[in-house]
Amino acid sequence: MITEELKKLYCTYTGHEPETIEELPSSGSNRRYFRLTGTPTLIGVSGTSLEENQAFLYMADHFRKKGLPVPQVIAKSDNDAFYLQEDLGDTLLFNAIEKGRKTSVFDEEEKQLLRKTMRLLPAVQFSGADGMDFSYCYPQSEFNSRSILWDLNYFKYCFLKATGMEFQEDRLEDDFQKMADVLMRSSSATFMYRDFQSRNVMIKEGEPWLDFQGGRKGPVYYDVASFLWQAKANYPESLRKELLKEYLDSLCKYQPVDEKYFYAQLRHFVLFRTMQVLGAYGFRGYFEKKPHFIQSVPFAIENLRQLLQEPYPEYPYLCHVLKELTELKQFTDDLQKRRLVVKVTSFAYKKGIPEDSSGNGGGFVFDCRAVNNPGKYDRYKPFTGLDEPVIRFLEDDGEITTFLEHVYGLVDASVKRYMERGFTNLSICFGCTGGQHRSVYSAQHLAEHLNQKFGVQVNLMHREQNIEQTFKAKS
Repeated sequence: MITEELKKLYCTYTGHEPETIEELPSSGSNRRYFRLTGTPTLIGVSGTSLEENQAFLYMADHFRKKGLPVPQVIAKSDNDAFYLQEDLGDTLLFNAIEKGRKTSVFDEEEKQLLRKTMRLLPAVQFSGADGMDFSYCYPQSEFNSRSILWDLNYFKYCFLKATGMEFQEDRLEDDFQKMADVLMRSSSATFMYRDFQSRNVMIKEGEPWLDFQGGRKGPVYYDVASFLWQAKANYPESLRKELLKEYLDSLCKYQPVDEKYFYAQLRHFVLFRTMQVLGAYGFRGYFEKKPHFIQSVPFAIENLRQLLQEPYPEYPYLCHVLKELTELKQFTDDLQKRRLVVKVTSFAYKKGIPEDSSGNGGGFVFDCRAVNNPGKYDRYKPFTGLDEPVIRFLEDDGEITTFLEHVYGLVDASVKRYMERGFTNLSICFGCTGGQHRSVYSAQHLAEHLNQKFGVQVNLMHREQNIEQTFKAKS
């Protein structure tokens, strides 16, 4: 029995039995973890694969000697099936940044933990590789073409086929080979953590510690992609850029960095890693029925959508299949629930400010009455802000152009943050005296601007003119 073996190992090391033995939640690994409380409290590990255990034991010892923050192995059984290691506590980085993950607004404390983690990564990759015997690595000693194709087929069989999509396997395999060729041009003698993400980083006394599962020799890009594009971490693009700069600044201590090449190559690894984790989510979620993997699927699909906005000409058929994948009903239905819809309304103040039907209490209300009013001239009274004579008057006068520049600055910033935070409704109203000229012009131009710039759906209503228009979201 596992607990008896761990208790025996604990007794051999300490001279007394542990006070309690509690099994800890498992993750994607087949290893089982137990907390043995007492003096001292330790973590007991049981692994079914001796090769995997031996790889961990070797790397843990190697990393400790390099001064890297990894748990110390305290004792192990003669056959390497069981071992005891230092207890780093219960705080995963993933949990420490929970507020930021759920709101997309990361506070300074959360950002500082993420910065420290990204600055630590190059030390793991370079110092960790120094003097390492990669033959100990399990299941493979290095990142190579075979392992790339294995992961791509993992995605194909465990996720893509599970969706029921039809595709041409031979054409897909051709592009898989092209991707392998692109990724392999980045081969290096650095250590590749492989699953470097916030669930595998522990926080102890405010510092990141590495709860690694394995690793191998491989390029630095893979770990950067794994961390910054972790599906459920939900980092906004602005934070990704900030953390990537932290990484590159730290990387410069170990090697010269060609930033243009780095970014160009990184996006291929991001696409590859996204497909690899979808394969894992398919296997662990759909087949092994582990719920947190299923919950991560929509986030990974959204990452995929964002990646495909900039083409990958190297893999035309693969991109066609992936785009079709992101448009499957089971994924677009979820997207619609989380996609921002902006409601823009023009109105007359004398008839009251429009109510916000979303129940969120309204949004922006802009008063256009300071702008020169074409309605005071008889020749413009038959027209609205949609008609050429009024448009020409307002634009020649110029006041409305300056007014809208300020409006765009305010609204654009909010729309960007609303999209990052997963908000679904924003209301923007423009009022003038009669709801006919200035407010109509302003509402129309803002609606067109937001749809064009951000691709969001905009529901436009000119209330006093009884005109409605929908600008559909752009995929």
